Amino acid sequence: MPHNISLITTIAAALGFGLLFGFIAVRLKLPALVGYLAAGILIGPATPGFVADTALAGQLAEIGVMLMMFGVGLHFSLDDLWQVRRIALPGAVLQIGVATALGMGLAHWWGWSIGGGLVFGLALSVASTVVLLRALEERGILDSLNGRIAVGWLVVEDLVTVLVLVLLPPLASSLGGVSDTAHGDAGASLWQTLGITLGQVGGFIVLMLVVGRKLFPWILWQVARTGSRELFTLCVIAAAVGIAYGSTHVFGVSFALGAFFAGMVLRESELSHRAASESLPLRDAFAVLFFVSVGMLFEPAIIIEQPLKLLAVVAIIVLGKSLAAFLLVVLLRYPAKTALMVSASLAQIGEFSFILAALGLSLKLMPAEGQSLILAGAIISIALNPLVFLATKPLERWFSRNHVLAARFDRSADPLAELPMSVPHEKLAGQVVLVGYGRVGQRIARALSLQGIPFVVAEQNREIVDQLRKQGIPAVAGNAGDEMVLIQAHIARAAVLVIATPDTFHVRSMIATARALNPDIRTVVRTHNEAEAELLRQERAGRIFIGEEELATGMTQFVVEELAKATHHA
Repeated sequence: MPHNISLITTIAAALGFGLLFGFIAVRLKLPALVGYLAAGILIGPATPGFVADTALAGQLAEIGVMLMMFGVGLHFSLDDLWQVRRIALPGAVLQIGVATALGMGLAHWWGWSIGGGLVFGLALSVASTVVLLRALEERGILDSLNGRIAVGWLVVEDLVTVLVLVLLPPLASSLGGVSDTAHGDAGASLWQTLGITLGQVGGFIVLMLVVGRKLFPWILWQVARTGSRELFTLCVIAAAVGIAYGSTHVFGVSFALGAFFAGMVLRESELSHRAASESLPLRDAFAVLFFVSVGMLFEPAIIIEQPLKLLAVVAIIVLGKSLAAFLLVVLLRYPAKTALMVSASLAQIGEFSFILAALGLSLKLMPAEGQSLILAGAIISIALNPLVFLATKPLERWFSRNHVLAARFDRSADPLAELPMSVPHEKLAGQVVLVGYGRVGQRIARALSLQGIPFVVAEQNREIVDQLRKQGIPAVAGNAGDEMVLIQAHIARAAVLVIATPDTFHVRSMIATARALNPDIRTVVRTHNEAEAELLRQERAGRIFIGEEELATGMTQFVVEELAKATHHA
């Protein structure tokens, strides 16, 4: 037997202590990830006793990042990414700029160089994708509009960070550090590096979209035809890790971004749902290793040595970034609820921040103190992030009760928030008001169109509303929990209100508003579980459809009909 078993020791310690402390955290009504972070601190070099291999833990964490991003890609289509481009692209770039400026201002106050402040600010500006995904999955909102916006926002952040990582080395000498660029014209080298980087990223994306969308689903199908579950699971994991690794070493793209695109191309396969379920146990296990490895980087001494500086760093991450994101989303004419969700999603930093800090240190741009502050800020912000998400709920209720603020934030001067005058009046009497135009809403809309039944769509995603209007479908942008949105949809003259959105937070207020304006209206509601359905029944919400229950009912009815046919023929 080999004597050097540091890999096995590290995995055993990380999973074992992660289980123990995660269990304790849950029993104390805390998020499990707080326990995983505590386990990492315990087996890290900053505490006495057993010390796990930090380098190996970091590599295991990278696998966790790959698998998590691959899982998101399996649920995140290119259409989803394209639909949120108008908010994710400008929002992410501007938010990075604001957060970087805050970090640079703080570093300048401490007497750091411009280069050190730049690296420090950039490290504070990029959120952890893994932390975000875990938060969205736990709340069941990964597939919602706000979840897609948050994921799209972080994908843009990842792309920007890739460019920064490539451009920092040739710029280091001019920023007060040590450049590793070869001798020659620095300006030419910078532009050459930028061109090569953009070409590599563009080449990778084109290759995945043109070749990968056809090749990898075909390979997955061929493996599935063998009937071997082991080979199918192996194919899924090999695709996730292999594409992520190849994207980094061939195209210079990050592991996370490569794995994300791997999931998106495999989503084109009819077996994508099976691929997601088969890879879920490994994704969860390696996600735990990620949080444990983050905890291992923590240096408790920084709390005693630099408490005020650490407090300022945490304030920028949790408050500064969140406030900037909230204002940007509102200025882009999205509802306050979306702004709160994006703000909570960005109130932490993680894996890319560590990479930026390590690069800044190696280029002698940032002092070692900066890396310690970034690592400590990441630990604290990740631990606080579940509480930040919890705080959005009372803020949403406060916004909804304050009609003046709700009108100001949710109903800015937006032409999409008002139904066009060109809509024929006969389509606004006895019509169906359809709230939500996701996968379920689209199917309902197609069925109504085939039956010649008029309907008006109320949807938060402005891009979808814009597309619907171009197709001649009456649609209004906004949160249907706001009575003005339902008024614009002419709810007072409607026959049926259909709530097809997966977000059930404002359902009761929608129904109450609809009945106040139209006492005879019929309501149809979509929900996810029996607990939500029971609450809606108490409110006399009308016809309630539960996803799993209705699917089981439909399948059972089909089976009964087929058995009846078989008996009749016999």
